[in-house]
Amino acid sequence: MNKMQENTFSVLNRENQLNHISEKKFDLVIIGGGVTGAGIALDAASRGMKTCLIEKNDFASGTSNKSTKLIHGGLRYLKQFEIGLVKESGRERAIVHKLAPHLVIPEKMLLPLIEGGTYGKIMTAIGLKVYDILANVEGDDKRKMLDKDETLEKEPLLDPENVLAGGFYSEYRTDDARLTIELLKKAASFGATLLNYCEMDTFVYNEKGILEHLDCKDHTTGKTLRITGRNFVSAAGPWVDTLRKKDKSINEKYLHLTKGVHLVFPFDMLPIAQSIYFDVPDGRMLFAIPRGRCTYVGTTDTTYTGDLDRVLTTQADVAYLLNAMNTTFPTVDLSEKDIESSWAGLRPLIHEKGKNPSELSRKDEIFVSDSGLISIAGGKLTGYRKMSQRVLEAVLKSLPKKRKKKLQLSETENIALTSDPFQNKKEVAIYQEKLQQQLKNMGFADPYIAMYLVVTYGKQTDLILRRFQQYKDKDLIKSLVLAELWYTVHYEMVASITDFFVRRTARLFFDIKTVSTYKEIVLEELSNYLNWNEEKQKSEAKMLSQLIKDATTFYVSEAG
Repeated sequence: MNKMQENTFSVLNRENQLNHISEKKFDLVIIGGGVTGAGIALDAASRGMKTCLIEKNDFASGTSNKSTKLIHGGLRYLKQFEIGLVKESGRERAIVHKLAPHLVIPEKMLLPLIEGGTYGKIMTAIGLKVYDILANVEGDDKRKMLDKDETLEKEPLLDPENVLAGGFYSEYRTDDARLTIELLKKAASFGATLLNYCEMDTFVYNEKGILEHLDCKDHTTGKTLRITGRNFVSAAGPWVDTLRKKDKSINEKYLHLTKGVHLVFPFDMLPIAQSIYFDVPDGRMLFAIPRGRCTYVGTTDTTYTGDLDRVLTTQADVAYLLNAMNTTFPTVDLSEKDIESSWAGLRPLIHEKGKNPSELSRKDEIFVSDSGLISIAGGKLTGYRKMSQRVLEAVLKSLPKKRKKKLQLSETENIALTSDPFQNKKEVAIYQEKLQQQLKNMGFADPYIAMYLVVTYGKQTDLILRRFQQYKDKDLIKSLVLAELWYTVHYEMVASITDFFVRRTARLFFDIKTVSTYKEIVLEELSNYLNWNEEKQKSEAKMLSQLIKDATTFYVSEAG
């Protein structure tokens, strides 16, 4: 175990964080609370660095809760000959599964091969074999090639007129926002100072033009905070170039933002037997992924130049995805009215002249300005840990030798992401089975609840259920929601009703009916916890209403 020992329980507490943020000079200050920033914070803090991270909105409120929610090896990158990326991604997904087996879950993936499709039989067989080798795939996760009948047996909803054969392999499903939150809680247990709703306003330089301070606005108190550091990293995702412009360090390398949209359907409207990675008529590939009571489909990949703070699903996005689904699964006959929810997010890719969005590399890149600001852009969810290590290598170059000698080597490969971790997927299954029986005894009939709690909170579910006992209500789901709210406020720094319904529980995406049903009681309870006045309550209610509308309304244009 790392010599820089963690505290026994991982908690995010705003009051404690505010007490620390202005009283010390940090070794590293990170701007951006997505998965990349969270990974950097954990790596730095666990090495023994005095670490601070700020995020202008909620943690994971940007790209890191709008991905396809897969920790995957990147089979499609083989086609682009990005061998190194495939190798790294394959290794990393196995590591992250080990660190949080309840949150990074093995998912069988079917790749149907069709006439004129992206992948032919021979190249798929070779590609999946190479994929297994590069990604060190073992045991049940190894790929299998299927003939036509076997492919249709795996997925009867596919069109028998088009299917030639199939590949069957493994990926890993996750909740990107929950992964980010657990990384941050773990970083806090190693002493990192973390604040959401704290916006970087001004870079402050010394007489030599070297960055020394950040002046920030804490949106929860209205106060201005001055944060002092020896090193500064921008992991702001789509906002990286905005900060580079403030730093006057933008150059010929810049971001190319692309938008990805996902649609959520009730599972019984799209009852696929496993995840499917399939061709669409324009030559792209999409995912359809079952998740409990839902199946979600995505993603689009279009150049984006609109508002970074409000990314919308348009009618064109919906038409594209519906056409793809109905072409691939001709008997389902999905329409816009079948969509329960949606999300739209941005990918901060590195611009490459002459390439369309789908061809742009998912590799990350680090920019170091004359002021000392280190910016990281590009990359993908799966690679957050290696990206963090590369950033720390850049940071260490500027540290004095005496200070460097006091730091530990990176050990994030061995730091479990929850305080009472599962050792493997077998332990997860045993826990979920016991939980399902416990919930049944408490009156819950739907087995989905056990699955939802385990993949969202792991063994932290025990704390939530103890709190649940204090709510004596015939509406069991209401009591459960309030117990979750209590937990996320006290342990995960929820500061807004949207933090709870979107980032901590993903209910807006995968159980939107509970958002509409319980939003008033959640708002009332949250107001009591956080001492909101009437004006703040109205503002929060309005914000949630807008998010519900954006998830269920499909706009004519990006402007809404």
